[in-house]
Amino acid sequence: MEQRCLQNPYPDYSQEVSTSFNSTGQLTFEFVHCLNNKIKELLQAMEKGLKSADPGDYTVYTGWAGIALLYLHLSDIYGDSSLLQKAHEYISKSLRCLTRRDVTFLCGDAGPYAVGAAVFQKVGHIKEAEDCVKSLIQMYPSVVRPDSGLPDELLYGRMGYLYSLLFVNKQFGEEKIPSSYIQQVCNTVLESGDRLSGRRNLKSQSPLMYEWYREYYVGPAHGLAGIYYFLMQPECNISSEKLQNLVRPSVEYVSRLKFPSGNFPACIGDRRDLLVHWCHGAPGVIYMLIQAYKVFGEQQYLVDALQCAEVAWHYGLLKKGYGLCHGAAGNAYSFLALYNLTKDVKFLYRACKFAEWCMDYGTHGCRTADTPYSLFEGMAGTIYFLSDLLEPTKAKFPSFEM
Repeated sequence: MEQRCLQNPYPDYSQEVSTSFNSTGQLTFEFVHCLNNKIKELLQAMEKGLKSADPGDYTVYTGWAGIALLYLHLSDIYGDSSLLQKAHEYISKSLRCLTRRDVTFLCGDAGPYAVGAAVFQKVGHIKEAEDCVKSLIQMYPSVVRPDSGLPDELLYGRMGYLYSLLFVNKQFGEEKIPSSYIQQVCNTVLESGDRLSGRRNLKSQSPLMYEWYREYYVGPAHGLAGIYYFLMQPECNISSEKLQNLVRPSVEYVSRLKFPSGNFPACIGDRRDLLVHWCHGAPGVIYMLIQAYKVFGEQQYLVDALQCAEVAWHYGLLKKGYGLCHGAAGNAYSFLALYNLTKDVKFLYRACKFAEWCMDYGTHGCRTADTPYSLFEGMAGTIYFLSDLLEPTKAKFPSFEM
């Protein structure tokens, strides 16, 4: 871990060192001013950089739909119609490039359709919004078919499609996608995990098991933590019996994979304590633990989540950069998740310190991402985080946290 991060230069929280917010958690005028100025500056740099971006990348993860999602988010925060218009321009560009292959929010067609539905609805293009919803629903039969060959994980599998459905309903503020669709996707995922666990003789360890490229990944991007996080969401309507008998012991199994440091392996069986990212490691597993604490009320889940936050604080300023998937901005969301659960301002302080680091964008000698202006690898994700910090009690890791 030490070799992959830069040393955290900030003292930990005390009232004496906190200058970003007051005793009630209200951000100071000066800090908000700094955030707004940096958001404006980075947006200008991002727009300039996007002129040389891959014209055919339509995805939320690294392409035009991710930029559209950023502008949709900014329009919600600032109430500026010009930002919504930018979201419209970028999502229209994305929808013209679809490949009709993958079915997920982050890396497939479902994401642009879901973001498109939300953007078109807000700009008053009702027919286009309805067309996006219909296109999204047309993917449903192949997703729930057990022999479709789809994995179950977030980036390329069923959970990525599930998130698209949940996103649309949240954006519309109504059950635009019938709850029966959502529940059937979850049932298919449960059945898939049950079958694989049985085939691999893992039932005594974990009633559910999932793989991607023949590895049992742990983190939310490709693995168990992300799948269990969604299965525990109230919107998925998993029965209490299945939650107790299938999901809870599977969550317990993941919890036992924890290293002495508090971090988690990238894959089951990997003994290297290396990665402190949202995609692999403690900053991503924390969401599963927090949700398990909410659903089951077991104190140990909260204890483990707090230890994840310690890992993120000490090792989360990554040499990989400032992005969401594997960067400082993504790691900072783990603090915001705990702040919103516990109301302990220590975690708000830590998020603000990581924001200060991000506001010194490009000055730490970090690696330049392959897609340096994108939502999940690059500058757009950092902007998303900084803007989320303006209203920390509403902040949620984009394209993942519910």
